[in-house]
Amino acid sequence: MAHIAFLGLGNMGGPMAANLIKAGHSVVGFDPVEASLERHAAAGGSAAKSIAGAVDGADVVVSMLPTGAHVHAAYVEQGGVFAVARKGALFIDCSTIDVEDAREVGNAAKAAGFGFIDAPVSGGVGGAAAGTLTFMVGGDEADVEAARPFLELMGKTIVHAGGLGTGQAAKICNNMILGISMIAVAEGFVLAEKLGLDAQKLYDISSKSSGQCWSMTSYCPVPGPVPASPANRDYAPGFAAAMMLKDLKLAQDAARTAGASTPLGAQAAQLYQVFCQNGGAATDFSGIIKLLRGA
Repeated sequence: MAHIAFLGLGNMGGPMAANLIKAGHSVVGFDPVEASLERHAAAGGSAAKSIAGAVDGADVVVSMLPTGAHVHAAYVEQGGVFAVARKGALFIDCSTIDVEDAREVGNAAKAAGFGFIDAPVSGGVGGAAAGTLTFMVGGDEADVEAARPFLELMGKTIVHAGGLGTGQAAKICNNMILGISMIAVAEGFVLAEKLGLDAQKLYDISSKSSGQCWSMTSYCPVPGPVPASPANRDYAPGFAAAMMLKDLKLAQDAARTAGASTPLGAQAAQLYQVFCQNGGAATDFSGIIKLLRGA
């Protein structure tokens, strides 16, 4: 069994690390939040007081961190992963960050003699707990194959998207589509309400017609039609609106850099910005329907 360091034990990282522990791996975790360390220890992991303490001697380092700045600090800066990891260690960064940040850290890792892949995920907290995440992976083929046995313990689908940074590219494109489609579905249900059309009737029709999409059939933003959707739990996340806004902003940054036209992505980012600024940040992103209702 491998000696794994896991950096970032929050809502996503915690259950991902727990699945590695269940498979019999030795997982030493680090997180600045004490409660996250306590949950990790309760799941059978070891808790470190620093990044260096977690990474020392590890065969594999997995990270799930909030931003590119956090990833850069964890890996590159003094006392970070590069400084203490054993030569030849494999790094798996599951954070969702800017494409160029992923390439910068990944290329620096390779230059220092480490394997590195960017492997952001889709599937939310439920997928992290169930071990059914989708991993969108960028990096060299050899590094991806070395990481695959560990990714398979945390996810159901692993797609090698291409070279470094393409995992991040796939993630932000996918989530831009998701953010836009959720707004479209929510607008449809709000209009149906105003026209006196029952939500269940609209669902029964659109879920079998050309309006069908994941945002409707798996994550319907109104209570009732999809019992497992956050709408039935007062929009408890799930995938928080603040995280959707982060990904939409990353998509807009990438679009500007690449010279791509994404007008609906830009509008979706603006709407989620308003929603988050008016108390929706910790709400599931499907709660955007509240904004569209004028709440």
